[in-house]
Amino acid sequence: MKRSLRQQKILEIITQKEIDTQEELCDELIKANFNVTQATISRDVKDLKLYKVAGETKKYKYISFDSYVDNVTNRMTNLFKCCVLSIRHANNLILVKTMRGNGSTVGVFVDSLKIPEIIGSVAGDDTLLIVIDSNESTVRVVEILKEYLI
Repeated sequence: MKRSLRQQKILEIITQKEIDTQEELCDELIKANFNVTQATISRDVKDLKLYKVAGETKKYKYISFDSYVDNVTNRMTNLFKCCVLSIRHANNLILVKTMRGNGSTVGVFVDSLKIPEIIGSVAGDDTLLIVIDSNESTVRVVEILKEYLI
């Protein structure tokens, strides 16, 4: 998606300051020499997929969905590193042993990778079983998963 200079400035503003309302965002843009209305801001908020989360100094703040996804992905990668005990495979099956209670958490992370060779997975308390589309693809998927352990 091609973003306008105004939308780029909005993303810059919300990463530097806690912005609670569209009116506050409008004021910040006007200070930055952008001629905007609340209606324009409303469209930009929708186009940029901004939403509100709890703020640290204000009740709420705008954040971008993309930055949230990046943050979740980083957290999930760290969790994957901490929780996985071993990764083994046989034929087209991969068995991931995890710390107790983390099988489904690791499953969510693996699903989020959207590896095309993965047909599906089943999580237990401390295990994730992954079904791969062919025996030949299994080694490649194991290598991908092990990269996240480094």
